[in-house]
Amino acid sequence: MHLATPQVLLFAAIVSLLPDRLMAQPPTGYYDPAAGRYGEDLRAALYGIINGHNVLANSELWSAFSTTDRKPNNTVWDMYSDVPDGTPAYTYQFGTDQCGTYSGEGDCFNREHSFPQSWFNGEPPADTDLFHLYPTDAWANQKRANNAYGEVGSTTWVGSNGSKLGQCTYPGCSGLVFEPIDAYKGDLARSYFYMLVRYLPDLDNWTSPMMSNGEFLPWAESMLLEWHDSDPVSTKELDRNNDVYNIQGNRNPFIDNPQWVSSIWGPWASVDEIVAPIAEIRYTEGLLQVTGLAQGHAAALDLYDATGRSIGQWRISTVNTRLPVELSAGVYMARVSDGDRSSVLRFVP
Repeated sequence: MHLATPQVLLFAAIVSLLPDRLMAQPPTGYYDPAAGRYGEDLRAALYGIINGHNVLANSELWSAFSTTDRKPNNTVWDMYSDVPDGTPAYTYQFGTDQCGTYSGEGDCFNREHSFPQSWFNGEPPADTDLFHLYPTDAWANQKRANNAYGEVGSTTWVGSNGSKLGQCTYPGCSGLVFEPIDAYKGDLARSYFYMLVRYLPDLDNWTSPMMSNGEFLPWAESMLLEWHDSDPVSTKELDRNNDVYNIQGNRNPFIDNPQWVSSIWGPWASVDEIVAPIAEIRYTEGLLQVTGLAQGHAAALDLYDATGRSIGQWRISTVNTRLPVELSAGVYMARVSDGDRSSVLRFVP
């Protein structure tokens, strides 16, 4: 039997006095300073909003996890061992199953810095920031170590849920990397986007295999954008954002407003997608389709990949345009514009 520690019981009593998680949406006006901003201007505004959160002690993380990472069946929500819509090889209980010593997968769980401490010199308050800290199997955590996230070809270790360690195959990436399962790639990407906003003034002093001079390396930025688009925000993330807000007093803006990721990062960061749309764009079954263009109105259609490389450019003037375009996996942007107006579609084929 797993019994809760006094610390867990105390924390549960404190949390019971907090507002219900469903009430913990952003307060009215929370994001007002970010309205209408793009690029670095938006990043600076978001930093001003989420900076200065309530800082936890390292020992308080165990209790915090019992609220932020509790599955509906009351077990630990471990992204390195969970099997969505399936049965994981093992589960953990809060309080009794935290490490401790371990010699293999399934022994106990500990505190995983998804953004490794060595990358930011282990300095507070990043060292206890819940938006990049998660409870995970200790053995999987040890295998991941401080390696970058990436996409793996040949493996040196495969976890029980398919998380794996091995040589990176993502274009531009090399060396040993850790790949989580697809269901949690977006969660971890949004954790990384959060880190590069919340700690904006400190980034130049950080050293990471995914960063240079305080910014993502091109391959890392492209991959994280892909993960973000391929694995949209889930109910798990929404609930966790609310729970962390109850504890830390700040939010991950890229969970509340996923579109802000592409407003800050990538080759299209400053593209305004809202003002004066000119047409509707869709990509389905190998066809790039533009509908609703005014009869006889000429416009430019541009298609780019996640690195900003031009895939194609066309001049269109028909109400309904259907272009066959075969695309490999990745993130793409299609834009129809006439100089004054534009419509933009970001998509993963």
